[in-house]
Amino acid sequence: MQKSKHFTALDLTIGSIFIALMAVGANITSIAPFMVVGGVPITLQTFFAILAGLILGSRMGTIAMIAYTLLGLAGAPIFSQFSGGISTILSPTFGFILSYIIMAYVTGKIVEKKRSLPLYLIASFVALIINYLIGTNWMYGAYLFWFDAPSSFSYKLVWYWMAVPLPKDVILTICAGVFAYRMENRILSKSRYRQQHY
Repeated sequence: MQKSKHFTALDLTIGSIFIALMAVGANITSIAPFMVVGGVPITLQTFFAILAGLILGSRMGTIAMIAYTLLGLAGAPIFSQFSGGISTILSPTFGFILSYIIMAYVTGKIVEKKRSLPLYLIASFVALIINYLIGTNWMYGAYLFWFDAPSSFSYKLVWYWMAVPLPKDVILTICAGVFAYRMENRILSKSRYRQQHY
C-alpha cells in the first residue's frame, strides 16, 4: 500500500532518469552502430519501458512514460532517429510510443503486490504483448488510411514485418524481468524510494 501520493525530489529524479534512458534507447544505434544486427536496429525503448513499470511502479512508471511522450510531441528530439514534434502522431510507429504508457502501468500493477521472479517475467511478457498489439495495429491503420501502403499490403504482412525484431525483443524482455528482480532484491527493497511508496 502506498504511503505517499505526493511527488518527492527522489521521484522526479528517478522519473527523469527513465525519460533520459528512453531517449537514449530510441537512438542507441546512433551512439553504438554495432547494435544493428543483420540490418535490424536493436533499440532499447521496449526494454526501458518495461523497467519503468517494474522499478518505478505503476504510478511513477506511467507518469515517466507520459512525460517522455509529451516531451517528444512538444518537439524534443527524443523519439527514434532523433525525431519529435506533434506530426509524430501520424507516424506508423507512433502506436509503439503510446504502448509504453500502458506497458509501464500494467507491469507495475502486476508486481506491486508480490515481487517474485516468475511474476517479473510474466509482467515483462504481458508488456511485450501490449507493445506488439498496440504498435502493430497502429502501423496497420497508418498504412491503410494515411500512408502509402506497399502493393500486396495486408494485415498479415504487417505481422510478418514484426517477426524481424521479435527475437531480440524476447531476449530483452527476459533480461528486463531478471534485471529488475535482482535490482529489487539487492537494492530497491531497502531503498528510500520503496519506503516512501510501499
